[in-house]
Amino acid sequence: MKKVFVVLAVLFLVSAWADLASAKPKIEGKTVTYSADGVAMKGYLAYDRNVAGSRPGVIVVHEWWGLNDYARKRARMLAALGYTALAVDMYGGGKQATHPDDAGKFASGLMKNFDTAKARFTAGLDYLKKQKTVDSERIAAIGYCFGGGIVLNMARQGVDLKGVASFHGNLAAVKPARPGAIKARILVLDGADDQFTTPDQIEAFKQEMKNAGADYQFISYPGAKHSFTNPEADAIAGKYKIPLGYNARADRESWTELGKFLERIFRK
Repeated sequence: MKKVFVVLAVLFLVSAWADLASAKPKIEGKTVTYSADGVAMKGYLAYDRNVAGSRPGVIVVHEWWGLNDYARKRARMLAALGYTALAVDMYGGGKQATHPDDAGKFASGLMKNFDTAKARFTAGLDYLKKQKTVDSERIAAIGYCFGGGIVLNMARQGVDLKGVASFHGNLAAVKPARPGAIKARILVLDGADDQFTTPDQIEAFKQEMKNAGADYQFISYPGAKHSFTNPEADAIAGKYKIPLGYNARADRESWTELGKFLERIFRK
């Protein structure tokens, strides 16, 4: 009888371990290539292989540095939450900047030629929708700094997304939203001590959203500077003498807010 009990106990433990192992995320991350107006774009696709079937998709738009490890990390974090994420390449060919002067030129050049920016974003969106792990009817976009400005402007122009979330992003409008034009719900996660965003810009953004009839939420984190979600912000600030700063609390809380936001907008 003891032997039978021991065998059953072992089988139970093996089964429980197998269930636990299968439930643990198994993140697949890979560089992918797609095209926008004849330019090869090198994005990064991430999803959990242990999640069956299709699921909502999330586009990640990088900071002004270009598609780097930070954007890839956020894509993997989204995959661990059960989404398929595509960190898009907005500069083309996987181009990155290592100095703020170059990053500024890349970012401002694209914002001044927003038709190109929109085409590159849309190319990434179309690529994501075609993935077998993605429910093409449930897509959102998030962005950091430069990327935050990109996703907010995509929402302003009526791109068909369930929602967009901006982390310490540029609030300026390429073209102010027309009443009724915004389809996406909007979440703005801003640093109260961000020197790149003025009170007047915040007020103008909120008034624009109100005039457009947008469904939006604006959260400001006390003590948080620009790039508050990026652990490398302090080192970059020291090296280039620019007002950036990592804030662990704001990073955690803003990610939690994003999780709740995605759950709301993707709810069937």
